[in-house]
Amino acid sequence: QVQLVESGGGLVQAGGSLTLSCAASAVISKPYTRAWYRQVPGKQRELVASLTSDGTSNYVDSVKGRFTISGDNFPSSVFLQMDRLEPEDTAVYYCNFKSLTIESWGQGAQVTVSS
Repeated sequence: QVQLVESGGGLVQAGGSLTLSCAASAVISKPYTRAWYRQVPGKQRELVASLTSDGTSNYVDSVKGRFTISGDNFPSSVFLQMDRLEPEDTAVYYCNFKSLTIESWGQGAQVTVSS
């Protein structure tokens, strides 16, 4: 079982920036997808951004132009650079790694954006 450890959440004012990091406990074989989800109480978990092992990235419309997903292969990790944060971005953010053989989730990182 691959474990994912997140870091980087916190409190920031609207317009500010935060970077989330997520590191896997083992190297994950290609092909795989790394992603960031977020969840607020009472709502379903939402896919925010994804990055495939061939370098293709996708974003939900609400974060396009503000968030950037990136990753390293050795060790397997994924990052989410969040700029021009808005109060609506407040949520618990989860990283996710999915391959042909495994799917793992991070423990969650609280991001709070004050207005």
